[in-house]
Amino acid sequence: MSSIVGVTFKENSKIYFFENVDIELKEGDYVIVDTDKGKQIGKIAVEKVDSLNVKEDLKMVLRKASKSDLKKDEKNQIDAKEALKKAISISKKLNLNMKFTEASYNFDRSQLLLYFVSDTRIDFRDLAKELASLYKTRIELRQIGVRDKAKETSGLGQCGRELCCSCFLNDLDSVSISMAKNQNLALNPSKINGQCGRLLCCLKYEDDCYKECRKCLPKLGSKVVTEKGEGKVIDMDEYVKSLEI
Repeated sequence: MSSIVGVTFKENSKIYFFENVDIELKEGDYVIVDTDKGKQIGKIAVEKVDSLNVKEDLKMVLRKASKSDLKKDEKNQIDAKEALKKAISISKKLNLNMKFTEASYNFDRSQLLLYFVSDTRIDFRDLAKELASLYKTRIELRQIGVRDKAKETSGLGQCGRELCCSCFLNDLDSVSISMAKNQNLALNPSKINGQCGRLLCCLKYEDDCYKECRKCLPKLGSKVVTEKGEGKVIDMDEYVKSLEI
């Protein structure tokens, strides 16, 4: 009998969906799955997913991971760290302005993936050739943004808690300056930007609530009638209104 399971490849990362046929699985089990990048080892995050919520074409869960599979994955992680050090060394030799954050092999070692951050576009063809000749596998270098880097390195936010992106946010949705304006926040970068230098992800959490509250409030500059007579709206506090709701 076929079912759909949710699989993650890193802690607190995005959940990917796979078709499972007649393999008894529970949350926390490690599995070998088929992906566009070859075989990979992942962890069951959701035992059963409603098929109505999944619209993409699904790859298969190949099998439950064995002890030898887990040992192989552990070796892959150790070797990937060594490859990361080598990539950093070669990039410095080639005077490439890039900062590597992570490296990983897929399970069957048919691909070595390296993530890096850079403020500019990088011509890394010579670097890829050197790495390919050393490790005899396909090399993929992927440039990531500062939000992704913050997710990987983690840290403490202005609230004193661990960064949302590194402890529970699976998808880094876009955050716009209009969200800060909706909440009447001072547009001071030191107040509304996170460690990554981009707008705080938490600005998005209550944005819908503030928008809904604004529908019930008069516009700035409009005239209103109160118990004390007619007046003009010169300021508003959506937060107080949200508490009433």
